Amino acid sequence: MRENVILDDFDRRLLDLVRRDNLQPARLLAEKVGLSESAVSRRLRRLRDEGVIVADVAVIDETRLERALTMHVLVEMEREGSAVLDALLEGLAARPEVRAAWYVTGETDFVLYVAVPSMEAYERFTREVLNDDARVRAFKTLISIREVLSYDPARRALA
Repeated sequence: MRENVILDDFDRRLLDLVRRDNLQPARLLAEKVGLSESAVSRRLRRLRDEGVIVADVAVIDETRLERALTMHVLVEMEREGSAVLDALLEGLAARPEVRAAWYVTGETDFVLYVAVPSMEAYERFTREVLNDDARVRAFKTLISIREVLSYDPARRALA
C-alpha cells in the first residue's frame, strides 16, 4: 500500500484547481493560490512525482462521438483469486469499449463504464467479453439516460 502524502492548504487548493482544469498556466494558478509561479511549478512537479497527480487527461463527451451509448455494467465473478482478477482486468484493458473499471465490494465485484455506438455493438461486446468468460458468473447493465453531474466544471451543475 502506498504511503499517504502530506498536503498543506496550498497543495489542496492547487489540486482542486488542476482537477477542474489541468491546462491552466502556472502563472494563473499562482495568482489563484497566492504563491509564486516557480513555487506552483515545484509543487505540481512534486505532486506528480509522488503519484498524487496520476495523469493529465482529457474528459471526452462520448455523446459527441460515435460512442453515444454509455452504460455501467455490474460484473459478478465466479471466484476471486488474484490470477483470475488480473486475467479479467487484462482482457478489459484491451477493449476500447471499456472506459473505466472499478473493483468494488458487495454483490458486484466490478463496475465497468462502457461506451459503444449502438446496442448491437454492446451485444457483441457482452458476447465476446462477458458471456464467453467462464470466470464471470453474471452481469447487469445499467444504461445511462443522460449525464446529470460531470467532471467538466462548465457542466458541473445538475442538468
